[in-house]
Amino acid sequence: MNKTKINIMRVVVMMVGIIINVTLSFVAQKLELPLFLDTIGTIVVSAVTGCLWGLSTAVGTSVICSVFNPTSIYYMSVGVLVSLISVAALRRHKLYKKRYNIPFVILLALVGGALGTGINWVLTGGPNYADVADIARYIAGDSEGIYGIMCVVLSVTADIADKTICVVAAFLLYSAIPKKIREDLWNSNWHQKPVSAEGIDALDKSAKGTYTLGGRIFVLILATGILLITAQSLITLKLYEDTVHDDYSSTVKKASEFIAETVDADRVDEYMKSFMTASTCNLTNYRSSYESIQKAMKAINGIKYMYVYQIKKDGVYLVMDVDPEEKDTMIGTRLEFDKTFLPYKDDLLAGKEIPVMESDDKYGHLLTAYTPIKDSEGRCVAYAGADVEYSSMENYTKKYLTHTALIIVGFFLFIVATALWITKFFMVRPLKAIAIAVDDFAVEDVEQKTLDQKVKDFRDLRIKTDDEIEFLYDALCKMMISVAEQMRDLRHYTEATAQMQNGLIITMADMVESRDSDTGAHIQKTAAYVRIILDGLKRKGYYAEKLTPKYMSDAVISAPLHDVGKINVPDAVLNKPGKLNDEEYEIIKTHTTAGREIIERAIDTVHGENYLKEARNMAAYHHERWDGKGYPEGLHGEVIPLSARVMAVADVFDALTSKRVYKPAFSPEKAIEIIQEGSGSQFDPKCVEAFMDSMTDVMVILKKYNEI
Repeated sequence: MNKTKINIMRVVVMMVGIIINVTLSFVAQKLELPLFLDTIGTIVVSAVTGCLWGLSTAVGTSVICSVFNPTSIYYMSVGVLVSLISVAALRRHKLYKKRYNIPFVILLALVGGALGTGINWVLTGGPNYADVADIARYIAGDSEGIYGIMCVVLSVTADIADKTICVVAAFLLYSAIPKKIREDLWNSNWHQKPVSAEGIDALDKSAKGTYTLGGRIFVLILATGILLITAQSLITLKLYEDTVHDDYSSTVKKASEFIAETVDADRVDEYMKSFMTASTCNLTNYRSSYESIQKAMKAINGIKYMYVYQIKKDGVYLVMDVDPEEKDTMIGTRLEFDKTFLPYKDDLLAGKEIPVMESDDKYGHLLTAYTPIKDSEGRCVAYAGADVEYSSMENYTKKYLTHTALIIVGFFLFIVATALWITKFFMVRPLKAIAIAVDDFAVEDVEQKTLDQKVKDFRDLRIKTDDEIEFLYDALCKMMISVAEQMRDLRHYTEATAQMQNGLIITMADMVESRDSDTGAHIQKTAAYVRIILDGLKRKGYYAEKLTPKYMSDAVISAPLHDVGKINVPDAVLNKPGKLNDEEYEIIKTHTTAGREIIERAIDTVHGENYLKEARNMAAYHHERWDGKGYPEGLHGEVIPLSARVMAVADVFDALTSKRVYKPAFSPEKAIEIIQEGSGSQFDPKCVEAFMDSMTDVMVILKKYNEI
């Protein structure tokens, strides 16, 4: 399925998911059902298309539902978390297996019930449903702590029904979508070859070190988002507080101006005189003004006090105190100047305008406005005062802050989850896949076939991010192909060189052996026995650190050169048919030191090839004995190089079973008996053990060359 078609199908699936959520939510609200039914589409879209589109479905649902249910926008974070949980549960596509249904429903219920209850509590001061509140109050009694806990428990319990219906409906819708379409939409999230759930686990566990790229990106996005939201919230809150403060200042000022216009300024002195003789004013004009101001006080939101004062040098005198509850008030009472008025005392005595004041005393936290009441002659006879309660502003600010925070948290979760999803599929997982493949490719000593397969596997990653990561991937592909080809050529050259070296070794050994009249096939047989003994030691786990594939190969290749020193031994001594005398025996013994010198000169020429080092050891020390009685240096035990100890067994066995000018060939049984008798004295016991355990292979070689 091409990319354009995939994108169209994604949008269609998302739109259908939003329509399902909005329609069912609208029906549930109209029928006053104790259900939300607004997450079915979110679960399905998350299951089919992945996190990005599931999140978009959740956000789109909250925004559209707010048209007929204004509180829906505040529950956006619930929808976002439902989407994230759905994707996490569906990563292995096991959500709809029976054993996963119940945990999934419970998890969604916990999120929907607990978080939904918390949000509703912030918005309304109680749980989602009135019945839940009544039952919780009945159980908790007067305990507010238990009441809160019971509200959460009951809300979660009630929400299980909603989420059960949603999960079952989502399962039916999910199953109705053809499997091929589901797989294509799900796999389209990958910008490389889709990886199985097990492969994802391997990728996630592949990171080395304390920190990971994904973790750093998450911290960066989270920190950036928190800083931006905090800065924006503080700025917005400050602007909102200033706006509310200005609005309330304007309101309280207008209230004081209304009082000033309502009170008959020319009769204020008359009111005060009448108050000298009665506790309550019965003047018709006064009562009319009082009632008008009382109505205005009830109509203006937030106004707590409205009154008229006369300001004199000895204090403040009450002219009118409007009580919305129509309680009698003592008029003419003298009050002391409050500390809030002291900075403006002179202006008040002079009848001037003063700014809106803020006070926090026994009357509460108030904004106060004074307006001069002037008579027909322009003389200030009193001040009209109005107070607005500051807690009203704080309540509005708190409400604004909580509502804004709920919306911001929803969008913030959406942005962070979306950013992490995109980062995961465009950066983190492609880079991890590349790193694992490159690390695996860098392993040394692999066969060409394995190397070619690794190149194929790397190319099969198919990284398609359309950015620098894809550029890096393409460059590494080219590099790996080039390295594999170079290794192929190098192996060809190495094999050719090795064949040439082996040919030279065999030729040199044949030249030496050809001087011996009856040592036929000695170098072939001893090399074969060396291989058999080394393989036996390897199987038994003896000398494991020493017996690497390279070492064993070098030893077998070197074996034909163990008698190269005989080239310096005179023919008369080398081919003497009888027993050697002492002088002749000393001459024959020099073939060990001569062989060492010949090979050391070769080592200097070829700069110390490993196989020549083992050839030197074999040539020099294959006549040393385990008990230290051998020659040329009298070495003993494991001081003797391992390759020489192996050759000692192979050389003696072949000598015993082969015909010589000075003796007939021993039977295999007799030769084996002699080898066993020499274990621990002449030979390394482990080498003898490995040799004896491989007797079947030994007899095959013996029959091949001796024709027995």
